Amino acid sequence: MKIRLLTFPAFLALGLSLLSTSGYAKSAREIDVSVDEALERFQKEVYSAKDLIKDAKAILVFPKVIKGGIGIGAEYGEGALRIKGKTVDYYNTIAGSLGFQLGAQVKSVYLFFMQESALTSFRTSSGWQAGVDGSVALIKVGADGSVDTTKTDEPVIAFVLGQKGLMYNLTLEGSKFNKIIK
Repeated sequence: MKIRLLTFPAFLALGLSLLSTSGYAKSAREIDVSVDEALERFQKEVYSAKDLIKDAKAILVFPKVIKGGIGIGAEYGEGALRIKGKTVDYYNTIAGSLGFQLGAQVKSVYLFFMQESALTSFRTSSGWQAGVDGSVALIKVGADGSVDTTKTDEPVIAFVLGQKGLMYNLTLEGSKFNKIIK
């Protein structure tokens, strides 16, 4: 029993270190290429994507957010904030969770800043946390790619796409977004 109690913290520390930026940090060019690919995919899967992209003040795209855990979970991803189609800053997202969980998943996260005040608040923060520093409305997409328009007038809206399409019953509450230098 003592061995199990000692190995769990060591396993957790190893897992979290694998998710850290030091060993797997991507270059700015790699992130930009991944963001381009993620936005192309988004436009293929979401019917009104072009209108959303046009109306947004900015879009923060995390092409690959990796989540894994055994009892305690962690997730990490790197992405770019785009204004008028151009990258202006790079960010990472970090989140942790506690509860029954086993395994790993990969997802893409898209945050659309629909109001200038929400974008300004995000960009001037030293670590913006969803649900604390600002609310994020997670938008549902129908099987035909149609968007639930009841929440598209919120200051910040988000979409999450999994490897096999849209992922339901997700939350971004507690996810922290930090600016990184590339």
